[in-house]
Amino acid sequence: MTASKSSRARQARARQAQAQRSQASAASRNGTADKPGTMVKASTLVQAGGSPSRAVAVRGGGADRRGPRSTAREASAALEAPTTTTAPLWFQLVTWLLALAGLGVSIYLTIAHFTDKPLAGCSESGLVNCTKVTTSPQSYVFGIPVAVLGLAFYLAAVVLMSPWAWRWARREIYLLRIASLVVGIGFVLYLLYAELFIIGSICLYCTSVHAITFILFGLTMFAVAAWGIPKRQRA
Repeated sequence: MTASKSSRARQARARQAQAQRSQASAASRNGTADKPGTMVKASTLVQAGGSPSRAVAVRGGGADRRGPRSTAREASAALEAPTTTTAPLWFQLVTWLLALAGLGVSIYLTIAHFTDKPLAGCSESGLVNCTKVTTSPQSYVFGIPVAVLGLAFYLAAVVLMSPWAWRWARREIYLLRIASLVVGIGFVLYLLYAELFIIGSICLYCTSVHAITFILFGLTMFAVAAWGIPKRQRA
């Protein structure tokens, strides 16, 4: 009786072991894992040694043999790639039109300076006195007429503010645009001080150029904050 029970117990354990082996074999064929870190389905991560930093991607059931260094290099290259994000077209056209307007006024001031003609529609008495401003000693800087310097500045601004310059995502172009406007703002602040505190009069045409310079400076700084500066391109 005892031998019969022992025999039946051994047979039951054998059947249980065989069932477990069958389940393991079926799970292996289906691509599932009995233990963590042995095998996972495609496009998942396998934890090697229980450390997240050693996780590798599995593609089509096989482990990706690229190590952490290769993945880090690819991520670094993606971050260093030059950006193609630029200001929208309407923004480019606004800055370009403002630069063209500043160029037009600068051309007129330069012509008036060398022909000694009075500026049209500008008062010659009181606070607004264009002739007093344009003929003052402060109308020259380092022996160069301020009108000529303004003309040179806006010739460069028309190029730097053009849609073609905005779309050319070169870091050097962006830095040159910023630097030129910083210099322009510094020059405008000096001229405003000279007009208000030294000459005692203002020129409407000069003031319009100053206002355009301030607006271009503000728009350019906004573009830097909103869309950034392209990364340096490696050779």
